[in-house]
Amino acid sequence: MKRKAKPNIAFLREKAGLTQLELSRLVGVTESTIQNWESGRTGTEQIERIIRFCKALNCQVEDLIEYVNMPQEPATKPSSLSDIHNMLGTDEPSSTSSPNTQADPTPQESRFKGQ
Repeated sequence: MKRKAKPNIAFLREKAGLTQLELSRLVGVTESTIQNWESGRTGTEQIERIIRFCKALNCQVEDLIEYVNMPQEPATKPSSLSDIHNMLGTDEPSSTSSPNTQADPTPQESRFKGQ
């Protein structure tokens, strides 16, 4: 009998305190893609292939890809859920909401405003 994969994405996302939108931004897909993955409508084939890679090579997912720092990307990876929320500009679930503050314009923007 063939087994059908049931994604645990929603459970793990909620456990991490992330919304579907936040997870979609971290993963680099649309929010609707996350919804489809969580519901099991689409997309588990690629995940299953990655699992087979890991089993065949006796390795972890992180071992499959070597990350190299690109000049336009931050050199450090987030080390905590708090770091992820900071990267996304969202409040942590346990913290209270604070009003957004707008950063000072860059010197170039200030120069154009004054002209």
